[in-house]
Amino acid sequence: MIRIAIDAMSGDRGHAVVVDAALKSLAATPELAITLVGDEQVLTETLRSRRRRVDERLAIHHASEIVGMCESPAKSLRGKKDSSMRVALDLVQEDAADACVSAGNTGALMVTARFVLKTLAGIDRPAIIAPIPARNGHTLMLDLGANTESTPEQLFQFAMMGSVLAGAVHGLHNPRVGLLNIGAEDIKGNDQIREAGRLLADTDLNYIGFVEGNDIYIGDVDVVVCDGFIGNVALKASEGLGKLIAEFLQEEFSRNLFTRAAAVCAWPVLKAFRERVDPRQYNGASFVGLQGTVIKSHGSADELAFAKAIDNARLEVKKDVPARIRELLALNLGEN
Repeated sequence: MIRIAIDAMSGDRGHAVVVDAALKSLAATPELAITLVGDEQVLTETLRSRRRRVDERLAIHHASEIVGMCESPAKSLRGKKDSSMRVALDLVQEDAADACVSAGNTGALMVTARFVLKTLAGIDRPAIIAPIPARNGHTLMLDLGANTESTPEQLFQFAMMGSVLAGAVHGLHNPRVGLLNIGAEDIKGNDQIREAGRLLADTDLNYIGFVEGNDIYIGDVDVVVCDGFIGNVALKASEGLGKLIAEFLQEEFSRNLFTRAAAVCAWPVLKAFRERVDPRQYNGASFVGLQGTVIKSHGSADELAFAKAIDNARLEVKKDVPARIRELLALNLGEN
């Protein structure tokens, strides 16, 4: 049985969405057990309204505090030791759960997870990795915001972790790893990027060299590595572009009677396009580099999106991603 501790009180949509996603995941996955962490009375009443009680696969663990979405990460770490976020991570550290899923404050989750679970040997800092929709399915990208500045050694570590996740969870054989740069030529980029490239060239990874921004979506690369500042800007730009395209399409198809009729004819194509780029299908970023599995759901995730984050946690536990990262680092750190 794979045991997932869920921070049930965080996120923009409230605990009800989290409870519904948990019930959806339990119904779909017999090997799954979930502990909802939060206000016991509130969660019990919500389950009762869904005609569900706690049992051997569904438990409630009380936590009296909630970390606010705009709260200082340091303040939440020091002052809210009984928050739903902290308690869910404590359950992983105590081996009462195999993974934690939260839709809460990203900074607070990262700081608290690093304090509670610690990083793997050979890892300086954890990184955030998530799939980005691309021409051939998706591209994994890290770091997406945990580290605004990164040394060449840290970029090297990110590449190792990204390669492991791509192979173990996403089933990519010998995944192609690229460093995000302003050009593909060896002379391009700053000193940190060029030095990281030299480090990666001496590993067993399938390192393909520098890649550019357009390669994230249409390039022959599986894992794109960058620091968290660049990665977060690229991610938010992608999300904004996706929304803009959707708005433009809606405006054009609503312009007059003829375009409305065209929209009806084009509906199957539009529906398929929307499903391919639906951000809910890609929800659930991984905090890699920790001695435990932590998944960050988007704060505004609905039931479908949060259930996807839960399933990502299940897969990472099943594939024992932290242990695989540790093994790959052991093979390559001696060479660098």
